[in-house]
Amino acid sequence: MLPRIFDIFVQCRDEEGRSRGGLGIGLNLVKRLVELHGGRVLAASSGLGRGTEVTVELPLTSA
Repeated sequence: MLPRIFDIFVQCRDEEGRSRGGLGIGLNLVKRLVELHGGRVLAASSGLGRGTEVTVELPLTSA
């Protein structure tokens, strides 16, 4: 699922085929907002059942 987690309306399912609720728009919205500010969002996982690390990178600006 990792390559698709930023797609709109995508939801991961558990072993029994159930989702945990929600609409599947949260990560897509985060990615779009971060990109509008010149940043990027990355996701990594060590494997099934090991969780996911999501990194948000935003550019520094000088005041």
